[in-house]
Amino acid sequence: MELELQPLNLPSDNERPFVIAGPCSAETEEQVMTTARELAMKGCHNFRAGVWKPRTKPGGFEGHGEPALVWLAQVKKETKMLVSTEVATPEHVELALKYGIDILWIGARTTANPFAMQALADALQGADVPVFVKNPVNPDIELWIGALQRLNQAGIKRLGAIHRGFSSYEQKIYRNAPMWQIPIELHRRIPELPIISDPSHIGGRRELIAPLCQQAMDLGFDGLIVESHCDPDKAWSDAKQQVTPDVLDYILSLLVIRDEHTTTEGIQQLRKQIDELDNQIMDVLAKRMRVCREIGQYKKEHNMTVLQASRYNEILSKRGAQGSLLGMGPEFVAKVFESIHEESVRQQIEIINK
Repeated sequence: MELELQPLNLPSDNERPFVIAGPCSAETEEQVMTTARELAMKGCHNFRAGVWKPRTKPGGFEGHGEPALVWLAQVKKETKMLVSTEVATPEHVELALKYGIDILWIGARTTANPFAMQALADALQGADVPVFVKNPVNPDIELWIGALQRLNQAGIKRLGAIHRGFSSYEQKIYRNAPMWQIPIELHRRIPELPIISDPSHIGGRRELIAPLCQQAMDLGFDGLIVESHCDPDKAWSDAKQQVTPDVLDYILSLLVIRDEHTTTEGIQQLRKQIDELDNQIMDVLAKRMRVCREIGQYKKEHNMTVLQASRYNEILSKRGAQGSLLGMGPEFVAKVFESIHEESVRQQIEIINK
């Protein structure tokens, strides 16, 4: 998939990761300036703060709007850091550019709305500013790519993506399920697109930020956007997922950065084994599908329904237990055989309807 991209050219002491840090919300001038000064002392180059805050329910702090942009301009002047904020409407874009905001990002709720994305793209026409696009709240990679395409068609070439996890009705360890396979697929489709991780929104708890940062680096992400507050426990929004600049500096100092391009003869030999095993898996699947088609023909001749629920449940139960004994997670095994069963049903329906 082609996007016409240019380098972000964001300042960083290291090639990877580049870091954007700052409070969830710009609450007061004192809070913004104190946090910014502490981050600058730790070597941070890119500051973030939410000026407009889209809250899930009414009644929460929704940001100061334009007055807070003055504080960000002061951060930029005093600390020389680049400053960034979220925009959700054309008016936000106009004001952010008016106050010299260096980096913009588009939130998950906005990304999910093509009408809103097109309005933002129109407002950004001709602007030379880096724009990051968060994944939509639901796990839909096409919406994510569509949002990037709209901006690119409007002339925004300094583009990046932010992985902030995906909403789920289930209560789990993470605030937003990482579903790492989705940003990995985005990278596969658009390899030149920078992708950064938002461990604050994925984890929802400050104790999860460090391991999530490391996991992002292990997966080859280009950078991080982390919420950092001078006094997190007193934050007006998302207090539990923010860390102090001191803690953030410590987390970053412990990161192990691996080179995704380094290869050795040893790993090449192992990859050859993987390729051979994959070929064997494909051969076995093809044989299984041939047997499934024969079963489909039998069902057609004997006027049987394609779906045999008891047999399907038997397969899932037996293979899940077998997978556990072989060191694989039962959920993984269930997903594999659900996909195999879906394809088997599709092929049998074709035979029955011939």
